[in-house]
Amino acid sequence: MNKNDLISAVAETSGLTRNDATKAVEGVFDAITGALKKGDEVRLVGFGTFSVAKRKASTGRNPRTGEPMEIAASSQPKFKAGKGLKDAVN
Repeated sequence: MNKNDLISAVAETSGLTRNDATKAVEGVFDAITGALKKGDEVRLVGFGTFSVAKRKASTGRNPRTGEPMEIAASSQPKFKAGKGLKDAVN
């Protein structure tokens, strides 16, 4: 399922127009992104938790030349599935 499929599914199940469903889906994505940018965690009970994991700087190797190179510290978005989602899939 891609983003357009998701918008179509939301429009169909909620009775919204496709335009309103697009705004709703975009709104959810923007809200989650905004919370993660601030360092907050987004918990959707029964679905899962979105959070930000900090990665430390490290030394890696260039695969072409084998030379050591520095990998900068970064923040990575992370998702942990909740019990309801896990049960629905299994």
